[in-house]
Amino acid sequence: MVSGSAESYWMDSTAATSFPALAGELDVDVAVIGGGIAGLCAAWELTRAGQRVAVLEADRVAAGVTGYTTAKLTAQHGLIYAHLRSTFDAETARLHAAAQLDAIEHVATTAEQLGVDCDLERLPAYTYVTSPERVDEIRAEVEAAAEAGLPATLVTGTDLPYAVAAAIRVERQAQFHPRRYLLALAADLAARGGQIFERTRVVDLDEGDPCRLTTESGATVRARDVVVATHYPIFDRAGLFTRLVPRRELVVAAVIDADRDPGGMYLTTEQNTRSVRTAPYGDGRRLLIVTGEHFKPGTPGVQRRFETLAAWTRDRFGVDSLAYHWAAQDNTTADRMPYVGPLHLGADHVYVATGFNAWGMSNGVMAARLLAALIDGRELPWARLYDPRRLHPVAEGPAFVKANLSVARRFVGDRIRPTSHADSPADLAPGAGAVIRVEGRRCAVYRDEAGALHAVSATCTHLGCVVAFNDAERTWDCPCHGSRFGVDGSVLQGPATEPLPPRSLGDE
Repeated sequence: MVSGSAESYWMDSTAATSFPALAGELDVDVAVIGGGIAGLCAAWELTRAGQRVAVLEADRVAAGVTGYTTAKLTAQHGLIYAHLRSTFDAETARLHAAAQLDAIEHVATTAEQLGVDCDLERLPAYTYVTSPERVDEIRAEVEAAAEAGLPATLVTGTDLPYAVAAAIRVERQAQFHPRRYLLALAADLAARGGQIFERTRVVDLDEGDPCRLTTESGATVRARDVVVATHYPIFDRAGLFTRLVPRRELVVAAVIDADRDPGGMYLTTEQNTRSVRTAPYGDGRRLLIVTGEHFKPGTPGVQRRFETLAAWTRDRFGVDSLAYHWAAQDNTTADRMPYVGPLHLGADHVYVATGFNAWGMSNGVMAARLLAALIDGRELPWARLYDPRRLHPVAEGPAFVKANLSVARRFVGDRIRPTSHADSPADLAPGAGAVIRVEGRRCAVYRDEAGALHAVSATCTHLGCVVAFNDAERTWDCPCHGSRFGVDGSVLQGPATEPLPPRSLGDE
C-alpha cells in the first residue's frame, strides 16, 4: 500500500464546515448549485453585486473536486496556445490568455482585500519535455503564448533535480491553498447576506418563471436565475454529456527541506503526465506535491498506478516516505475549452460552468466572473470562447466521436464482461470488490476488512452504465460519465444524484 494519509493536504489542514441543510421553501434572486470553486466564487461575486444568493451543496463546500486539486493558479495550461492559434486563430489564444490572467489577478487582489492567509505565492509556471524530439513543440508554444500576451520564454534548464530538453517558462503565475481562500469567501458571502446550505442535493430543475429547484429531501427553491456548477452538470439539456470526458488523476505528497524546493510549478505530458509543485509546510520545510497517472474512472488497477507515481517521486526527489496521497477528477472537452454560459439554446435564466480540462482553479474563477457578468447583463470579451452552445465540428469532431464510441463500448461491453471478475461473493478477499451476477442480477459486491459483505446494484443511476471497483479508493466508479459511489451505494460524485440501491445476496 502507498504510505501516508489517504486525504488531501488542503482538507487535512483546514477545519470542517457545518452550514445547515435547506428545509422548507426559499425565494432568492440566484440559486447556485454546487459549492466548489466555481460555485462559491460566482455566489460571492453575485452577492457583492447586491443579488440575493443561495448556494446549494450536496455535501460540504470546497470539499469535493476543489478540495482535492493541486491548486495551481496559472494561465499556462500545458501546450494550449499553439493549439488554439492553429485550430482557431490568434485572437482566440489572446482572449483565453486574458481571461486566465484576469482570474489570477482577481484571486490575488481578493485575498489581499479580505486579508486571507491562503499561502498565495507568485512563481513561474513551466511546461517541459525531456525528449529532444519534442523541443519544437515547446518552441511553437513559446511563440504562441508570447503572441497571446503571456510573459513566456524558452529555457533549457530548470531547478528540477533532473534534466529537461526544453521548457516554456511563464512568469508571475500563482499557487495557493484553495480551501483557506474559499472558506474565507464563504464567510464573507454569509456576512453580506448570502446563504449557504450543505447536505442539500438538488435533484430536479423546472425552468419556469421563476425557476424552481427541488432537493432530495423535498425542499424547494424559487430563483430568477440558476447556476449549475456541479463540476459535471447534473442536468443535461444541451448534450454536454456527449461532449465531456471524465478523467481521474492521482496525487502524492512528501515533506522536503525548503532548500530542495524546485521553485516553480512544473508540468509534462510525458510518462502519463507529471505535475510538480510545493506548498509551505512549517519552518524550513515544503510539501512536495506530485500529480500524474491519469485514467478514466472505472479503469482497473488504481492501486498499481499509485505505486508507479510514488516510485517516480522517490526516484526523482529522493523522498523516503509520503505524507499524503489522494486523487482528483477533471472533465475534458472536445475542443479543450471550458463550457461557461447559458445551459442550452433556449435557456434564458439557467447557466452552467464545466469542462475545465484539469485547470479548475483559474477556469473556476474565470467562470464565476463570467457568469456573474452575464447574470448582471454585462458581456466580457471572452464570453463567446466559452459559450456552451458553440459548435466547432473540425476542432471537436474526432474527440467527440472517440469519446462517444468509448461510452458505447462500455455500456454494451461491460454487460457482457465486467472489468472486475469474481464467480461468487465467497471469492472476494477483505478489501476487494467485484461486479458479480447474483440470481441473474449484476451486483457490485465489496467485502470489508472485517469480512462483512456489502452489495448494491452495479448499474449507475445516471444513465445505466455498469460501475467498476476502484481498488485504491474503495469506491464504485462509472466508466461512462464519471459518477462515483461509496461501497454502501451513496453518491460521492455526480452527475448521478441517486444512490445505488442495495441488493440481497441470499445465503452468501
